[in-house]
Amino acid sequence: MRRTLGAGGGAALVAAALTACRPAPGGFTLVFLGRSPTAHVSGLTWAPDPDRSRLVAFDGDLHIVRTIADPRLATPMAVAALASGRLLVTERTGEGIIFDGTPVREWESPFPASLYATDGRDGIIASRSPYFVQFVAEQGSEPLLWRLDTLGDRTQDIGTIHVPEIPYLAQLVNAGAVALDPNDDNAIYFAPFVRDEILKFDATGSTLWRAQRGLFRQETDPRFVPPPPGKPRDLKVAHAIVNIALALADEKLYVLGAQDSGATRLRLDVLDPATGRIVTTRLLDSPQAAVAVDRRGALRILNADSLLAQAPGGGREAFGPPFALPTLRGDTATLTDYRGKVTLVNFWASWCDPCREEFPHMAALYRDFARRDFDIAAISDDVDDGRMRAFVKQFGPPFPILAGGGRMKGTYHYRGLPYSVLLDRQGRIIERIFGFGGAAEFRRLRETIAKEIRAP
Repeated sequence: MRRTLGAGGGAALVAAALTACRPAPGGFTLVFLGRSPTAHVSGLTWAPDPDRSRLVAFDGDLHIVRTIADPRLATPMAVAALASGRLLVTERTGEGIIFDGTPVREWESPFPASLYATDGRDGIIASRSPYFVQFVAEQGSEPLLWRLDTLGDRTQDIGTIHVPEIPYLAQLVNAGAVALDPNDDNAIYFAPFVRDEILKFDATGSTLWRAQRGLFRQETDPRFVPPPPGKPRDLKVAHAIVNIALALADEKLYVLGAQDSGATRLRLDVLDPATGRIVTTRLLDSPQAAVAVDRRGALRILNADSLLAQAPGGGREAFGPPFALPTLRGDTATLTDYRGKVTLVNFWASWCDPCREEFPHMAALYRDFARRDFDIAAISDDVDDGRMRAFVKQFGPPFPILAGGGRMKGTYHYRGLPYSVLLDRQGRIIERIFGFGGAAEFRRLRETIAKEIRAP
C-alpha cells in the first residue's frame, strides 16, 4: 500500500525554459534520489518519491520546495524533463504520464513495463523497466528500445534483444536503465539490469562503445533454481543485479549500480561519455542514497530518507471533484455531507479480490470511532448493480455504500482498486492510499485518524 502524507497541494510547475543539468543557484544538483534518476527544470530538481506516491522538487540547497500528488501517481519510479517545463513520469507498472502542473497525457507501456528517458526536449526513449520485471517470453526480433513521440506512439525501434536459453527470462535479461544525450547527436546510453556492461548507441542504434567493470570472471544468463522438495511452485531465479539507474550531469555519465548480487549495497561509477572510460568509482554504504554534485563538480553522497523527511509548505490539497451519488438506501450522498468529520473515501468493486480482504478491516475501523468524528464513504465502481448488491449482502458493511456506476476511474483517475483518500474535517487530503496493505497498514491508518481527530 502506498501513501501520500501531507500532499502539499497547489504544487504547480512553472512553465519556463528547460535548464541544463548543472548545479542550481544554491550550489547542488541532485542526480539520483534513492534508486531513481531526477529531472532538472527551471532551477529545480524533480525526483520521484514512490513510497509516498508523489513527486518532490528540490532547490539548490536540497530543500523540498514543491510536491505533486495525484491519483495517477501510484508508484512513480523515474522522472525526466520535456520541453516547456513539462515532466515525464515513469510509473512502476510502465505507464508514461506527462505533467504540466497537472496531468496532461498518459499512455500505456510499449513493453510489459517500461522506463522512459528524454533529451530534455521532445525526444523520448523507452526501455524495459528494471523496476518491474515480468516473466514474459519474447522473440529474437523484438527491439531492445523504442523511440516515442510525445503522444507515446512508437516511431523507431532501436537494437534487438538477446533471447536467453530460458525465453521466459527475456524481460529480465533485456531490462535496463536508459539515458538520452541531447548534446551528442541524441546518443543513447543503456545499462542492462543483470549484465556487467554499459553501452552507448548512436541515434540509429549502432554501438559506439561498450564499458565493463570486470565484476565477473564469466557471465551467464539468469536461470531458474530448482524448487525445494515438496514446494514445486517455489521458483526462484538466479541472477545478479548490476545496473540500476543512469543519469547525465555536469558533462559526465553517472551509473548507479550494485556492489553485490542483491543490491544491498550500491556503487556509483562516473564515466566519460565520449569514450566510456570509468573516471571515478564510489562505494555507497546504504541501499538507498542520494547523489548530488556541487558547483565544482564534486560528488556529495547524502541520506535519501533525510531529504524526503522535510516538510514542504503549501498546506493540504482539497479533494475533488465533489461527488453526489446514490446510496443503496435510495437517497443521495454528497461530499459536503461528510464535512466536519475525518472521512475515508474508499473506491472498491465486487470483482476486486483485495477489496474483499480490505472490507472487514474497514468495518472494524468504522466501529472504532464515533460518527461525530469519523465516517467512511465506500464508493462502488461496479457497472453491474446486482454484483454490487451481492457483495454488500455477503459482507454486511456497517458503513453506507455509494454507487459509482462504473464512472469513478474516469472521474478520479486512480491506478487500480482499492484506492482510498483520507480527508480532514475541511475535506482536504491527509493521505492517499493505493491498494490493500493488510492489518499493519490499518493500524497505522487508525493512529493517523486518531491524531487528526485530536488536532485543534
